[in-house]
Amino acid sequence: MEKKQLSLSQQRLDLAAQVGDAFFAETLFDAMDDIVFFVKDLAGHYLVVNQTLVRRCGLREKSALLGRTASDVFPSKLAANYVAQDALVLSGAKELRDQLELHLYPNRSPGWCLTQKFALRDRHQKIIGMTGISRDLASPDQHHPVYEKIAVAVAHLHHHHAQNIKMSDLVTLTGLSLAQLERNFHKIFSITPRQMMVKIRLDAASTMLSQSEQSITDIALACGYQDHSAFSRVFKATVGMTPREYRDMLAAS
Repeated sequence: MEKKQLSLSQQRLDLAAQVGDAFFAETLFDAMDDIVFFVKDLAGHYLVVNQTLVRRCGLREKSALLGRTASDVFPSKLAANYVAQDALVLSGAKELRDQLELHLYPNRSPGWCLTQKFALRDRHQKIIGMTGISRDLASPDQHHPVYEKIAVAVAHLHHHHAQNIKMSDLVTLTGLSLAQLERNFHKIFSITPRQMMVKIRLDAASTMLSQSEQSITDIALACGYQDHSAFSRVFKATVGMTPREYRDMLAAS
């Protein structure tokens, strides 16, 4: 087994030495409309991007995005959040894995995605840049054997998102164990039950922020949060700005 692993490692090194373009995956990601892909340098400049990211920045050509930073192409509040994320990754302090985010596209329509960001290191393990992808949440797998049971749990989350819902409630509703619930939920929806709860609540909140004059505190309570502070904290972590900043941005657009 050890001999085989050494052989595979050598093959990887040999292939890496032969490949002329270190970013050959760019072409693959260009063909994926539901995935944003990028590589940045230590200063946060885009070095490699796919066409999906170009379009979602409201641009036509990659050349219009390369060499620029998030601050150059995104609204200031969103850019500040992305820059803060990047700083953590580039410092080696943190990697982003399956970070549920609500992205705003050029026409201000929201879209949910799961984001991954990782540091890029040279052969001496020194960080030299970073790479990341954001994948749109896919439609649920309705052919999964326990889809109907999980759908019952999702319906419950929708109907009672203003209440304090416990995982034990969903376990009772579905007749599944907690481990089975979480595993099958992720297989069907690509997110955890807790992430789904956040998504449902913030979908409702973003609609209220854009279509009503309710106070932030009233919206927080209507969406199942105990107070303004807790709501704002979750909203900013997921959307990249506070509820008030989100409302102000929509009003200004």
